[in-house]
Amino acid sequence: MKRLLLGNEAIGRGAYESGVQVVASYPGTPSTEITEYIAQYDNVYSEWSVNEKVAAEVAYGASIAGARSFCAQKHVGLNVCADLFFTASYTGINGGMVIAVADDPGIHSSQNEQDSRHYALAAKLPMLEPSDSTECLQYVKLAYELSETFDTPIFIRLTTAIAHSRSVVDMGERKEQILKSYEKNTEKYVMLPRQAQMRHEFVEHRTEMIRQYAEEATVNKIEWNERKVGVVTSGAVYQYAKEALGTQASYLKLGMVWPLPEQKLREFADGVECLYILEELDDFIESHCKKIGIACTGKELFSYTGEYSTALIREKILGIKPLATQSVCLIPARPPVMCAGCPHRAVFHVLKKLQVTVSGDIGCYSLGASEPLSAMDMNVCMGASIGMLHGMEKARGKEFAKKSVAIIGDSTFLHSGMTAVLDAVYNKSTSTILILDNTTTAMTGHQNHPATGKTIYNEPTEAVDIAAICKALGVKRVFQIDPINQDEFEKQLKIELDMPEPSVIILKRPCVLLPDTVKNIPLQIDPKKCHGCKNCVKTGCPAISFKKKKISIKHIKEHPFSVIKNLCQYILGGAEINRSMCSGCGLCKTVCRFHAIDR
Repeated sequence: MKRLLLGNEAIGRGAYESGVQVVASYPGTPSTEITEYIAQYDNVYSEWSVNEKVAAEVAYGASIAGARSFCAQKHVGLNVCADLFFTASYTGINGGMVIAVADDPGIHSSQNEQDSRHYALAAKLPMLEPSDSTECLQYVKLAYELSETFDTPIFIRLTTAIAHSRSVVDMGERKEQILKSYEKNTEKYVMLPRQAQMRHEFVEHRTEMIRQYAEEATVNKIEWNERKVGVVTSGAVYQYAKEALGTQASYLKLGMVWPLPEQKLREFADGVECLYILEELDDFIESHCKKIGIACTGKELFSYTGEYSTALIREKILGIKPLATQSVCLIPARPPVMCAGCPHRAVFHVLKKLQVTVSGDIGCYSLGASEPLSAMDMNVCMGASIGMLHGMEKARGKEFAKKSVAIIGDSTFLHSGMTAVLDAVYNKSTSTILILDNTTTAMTGHQNHPATGKTIYNEPTEAVDIAAICKALGVKRVFQIDPINQDEFEKQLKIELDMPEPSVIILKRPCVLLPDTVKNIPLQIDPKKCHGCKNCVKTGCPAISFKKKKISIKHIKEHPFSVIKNLCQYILGGAEINRSMCSGCGLCKTVCRFHAIDR
């Protein structure tokens, strides 16, 4: 059966057809949909784990128990679970284990532009990279075969372009797998120094065997055309190169990007006049080619940053520049914003008003750094906000802490924020921690987490109590407030900033986009009361716009004594609310000094 599938959906389908039995992941764009699609199959166990490290450990444990297992994460999630993979490379597996990692060239939804191929090299684990949805499905099935043949976990590398593009896939049937027997084997699975020394020798031997396989692997294929130009490439860039150069070039398409072949690369290089290496992000393939003595051109022409394109490749290799059009349509920039009614906006409005230093974290609330709120000072990685604030206090003293807060979301707190709270308590910090609890993992598409009380299947489960966790970690001062209640939040925040001990304020209000979130009646602005002060506009709500007012001659004649006021409004303008967007949260009403906003 042929279907038009997203790359992520095809990865999930490939795992399903391979007989995968256990899937554990943590959501992260652009990899999230893989696990969401797999979870639709009844005969596969799937879960959202609390973070990527736990997900990798669950998948690894299932593999050791004899099941085919799978986990997925984005590139920065691979950093979180790297500890597991470096040692799992030594132990090997029992049932096949596949790890999908989605890189983000161009930084569409990430905080860096990391190249995960370096992890395959460093951990000495094979890595496949598909270039369309068909290969996504096929490569996952191949990955399970290679995993069990060579006794190794194996990576599938995606990029945003492949994960989120669609192409036709020929779907097959599921091949059920018999659970392999589990046998106690301390020499293989217990990595004490003596066993690890022996297993390291196994890893080196295995790498050489996989390298030999790479020489003949059908996923590494040469396509001979005109031989003046030769291109070595992989993944999405292969598609761009084919579109840009057509039959004017020959291609070596690498489906296995680690270990890389040597003889096949030399064979291809000897068969072309000028060899180009086309790869997004780092010079991974290029460095390998130069290391084994192959002359090639790569990053001298092409960037280490961003996504490539057909036009870029055509210009750099053929010298054909894009045709200049007569008229250029300038599309206005459309930066991401928090939704109308987002509870996070209310928090940042108070933080900006009090001019506190904000140690930020990863989530929708990262947008608090943008205009007009501009209320975040730093944002680095998942769960870092609390530890960073603690470190800043130790460097600058307690007076600095009295004007500083850490912000973290509910899902991120459970992901990797809890240990930082424990550290702050243990090491006598006075940190004020704000947990923005919108009862979902909103940024990646509203996935459940341990505090929502629902599994990946929306089945009811135990909902952990974030306030109780904070108290168990040693925080004595824990408060829960609705962030829309600006006065209460501001009052409590001022008290906690002065306290000589750690404190937590949980700002709890559900994400406005959740289907069961109750929407209030939309608000409206009375133009007669609006003074054009822009306080409501400064909240950054996309439902509020600002327009200049016009004074008609008729109005001046009928209301001569209001001319001065109307002239002021003409200069200052007035605010308007788009009622189709307004969720009625009431934040704008709380900040309006002239009582011009009501339902």
